[in-house]
Amino acid sequence: MHASDCSLQGTPAIPAQSLPSASSILAAPHLARRLLVRTPPHVAKLAPPRERLSLISRHLHSTSHVPLNTPFSTERASSPSDDIEWTPIQKNLQQHKRTFGTQTEPPPPPPEQAEENIPTAAMSNQAPHPALLIPGPIEFDDEVLQSMSHYSESHVSAPFVNTFGETLTMLRRLFQTEDPASQPFILSGSGTLGWDQVAANLAEPGDDVLVLHTGYFADSFADCFETYGVHVTQLKAPIGDRPQQDQVEKALREKHYKLITITHTDTSTGVLSEIEFLAALVHRVSPETLIIVDGVCSVGCEELKFDAWKLDCVITASQKAIGCPAGLSIVMASGRAMQSFAARKVRPGSYFGSWKNWLPIMQNYEAKKPSYFATPAPQLIHALHTSLTQILSRPLEERFRIHRETSLKIKKAITAMGLKQLASKPENQANGMTAIYLPEGLTPPEILPALVKKGVVFAGGLHKEIATKYVRFGHMGVSVTDPNRDHVDRALQALREGLGEVGYKIPGEGGA
Repeated sequence: MHASDCSLQGTPAIPAQSLPSASSILAAPHLARRLLVRTPPHVAKLAPPRERLSLISRHLHSTSHVPLNTPFSTERASSPSDDIEWTPIQKNLQQHKRTFGTQTEPPPPPPEQAEENIPTAAMSNQAPHPALLIPGPIEFDDEVLQSMSHYSESHVSAPFVNTFGETLTMLRRLFQTEDPASQPFILSGSGTLGWDQVAANLAEPGDDVLVLHTGYFADSFADCFETYGVHVTQLKAPIGDRPQQDQVEKALREKHYKLITITHTDTSTGVLSEIEFLAALVHRVSPETLIIVDGVCSVGCEELKFDAWKLDCVITASQKAIGCPAGLSIVMASGRAMQSFAARKVRPGSYFGSWKNWLPIMQNYEAKKPSYFATPAPQLIHALHTSLTQILSRPLEERFRIHRETSLKIKKAITAMGLKQLASKPENQANGMTAIYLPEGLTPPEILPALVKKGVVFAGGLHKEIATKYVRFGHMGVSVTDPNRDHVDRALQALREGLGEVGYKIPGEGGA
């Protein structure tokens, strides 16, 4: 029935475009009650615009009622009742332009958070929010985020091709390779796509690969290989430890492996592998084996020398220590790896991830020539270009030193609180994150919400065997390198206070 058919006994018809849809009325009956104001018989009038905006604005409020994003986000704040009176949200559009990066004035909390006074991350143009201190995604620099707002442009236009080409060239500097035979790849996808690229392009069905296991992500990499028909042997270490060199040597002598994979930093455990020494071992014992490094949580915060250590392939992602929003799978392959790829007996088992399709694209882009296989993500490429420009504006050695020093500071503070790390040996401890055992009897849902209220976000446990026993603290990128950000100090203070609020006694405090 049309709105014009509803005019009965002289009742004026309401234009169809003014009527709420049936689905919206069913979904929000309170909205229907308030939209229709009681009027004299046969006449229906819409509520004044300001009142309607008040009702709508409550559904558009930017504050989420689920403050955490971890496997243990079991606690949530209650939502406002549908029947209470609602005050229109007062948004000051100029608020986000105020400068908070100097730490001189904390950003004002939203009205609903005023009572709890949740601290927020200090930065110049970003909306106030708790500091994200998980092992990725990490906090981003303002210029990186601003570059994401670049106007739309053709992915084969000269300006974009130049940007993409420069980004590929900067990756060579980040990975520390000057070998012209090395080949960088940037594909739209998460770090997981790097596994597929390795399995599809550098291994063939029936090949044997050796996966060094330091946590959850080795299991996943092995599963990826098996998806492509590759035979996997995992060399596992106890939780918090890593396979020892004599064990690796023994495994390499027992069987010929096409590839060996090493997780530089396992995000589930915070265990750091010794890439330089393992690579030297492989070249000595099994020189034909290609050395694959999962550097998703290490590239940009841990020392990694692609040429000097004679690595064959390193995979990483944009959203961790590189400091660019998620969505880019980044790979560096050696000339030896590319020769192995060219000598394949069968075509790659992936279409989108096939280097047969992407190699000419990457080579053309770096040569500043337009080319096309599949549409890239221009805004993310601009953000990565900005992030790499910032990273390479200072010596990489200085960047790695800052991460090491910050990591030592954090680990000393954790130890002073009487807490233990999953990676108990100092030589096994990563510099971009720390996995922290909680006190006996305490679980992540009991502490993580308290940390959010204090302005920091940690991640829950990820290793399936002990996930309920620990939390993860990510400390990489601008949260570490930007001296105007107090994220690390705030996080340590929040952890100390949060543990106290749930009844844990810090050694040496309160008579403990």
